[in-house]
Amino acid sequence: MRRTDSFFALSSGRPAGTPYAQTVHDLGQLVLPSGRLEASDPFVSLGESLVVTVPAGTYPVRVTVADVSDEQDGSHLREAYLSVVLAEGEVSRVEGMVPEGASGAADADANDREDDERLHGVGVDAGTVAFADAQAVKTSMPEGDWYEDLFDDGTESSWFARMDDPAHLRAGCANIVLPLATAGENLVLAHSGWGDGWYPVLGSYAADGTLLGVHIDLLVAGEQEQDDEDAA
Repeated sequence: MRRTDSFFALSSGRPAGTPYAQTVHDLGQLVLPSGRLEASDPFVSLGESLVVTVPAGTYPVRVTVADVSDEQDGSHLREAYLSVVLAEGEVSRVEGMVPEGASGAADADANDREDDERLHGVGVDAGTVAFADAQAVKTSMPEGDWYEDLFDDGTESSWFARMDDPAHLRAGCANIVLPLATAGENLVLAHSGWGDGWYPVLGSYAADGTLLGVHIDLLVAGEQEQDDEDAA
């Protein structure tokens, strides 16, 4: 179990335990008709990534952004967590989520991490993470070359353009209805903090065991040293 004093998702201001001021931004709703929540790098592993089971429904998605500038003047912002909020409540414990088909053993990429537990997570190669309904990805994405037809087709509606448009939600984030959706099935994405790497997927729980949220921890918040080359 991860200690709650090293978990800073959805906290504004400067929480004790992290040197960075944080802001929380609403990214709209995520439609989860099947309750099979996929966390992925949408440009690399959409439809083939980690899936966890949550109650079916429609839920808010929020991004926690940390100001990692030395001056704390907002000049260097990094996404710290992407979160699906399943219920409101006080977080009592935080644990790694165990995906479908897993016995509890962690991803091979996580085995060498210096965490207090071995975790499952998302590998990122395109600097982006996302949440979507796994079943909706299977039924609401078209055949063909997604990169050429959707991600970077040269139009203002391409996924890259939506993500980089500050007038959409905020630069670096997007909420996109899947092309063949019939009931608003969508995907919510954000830049992945420091960029490519491996990021754990965590669940936050109330004292009575209620799952409050699912979070991709982008390993930005907290007392961490970051190599200048990795942070570029």
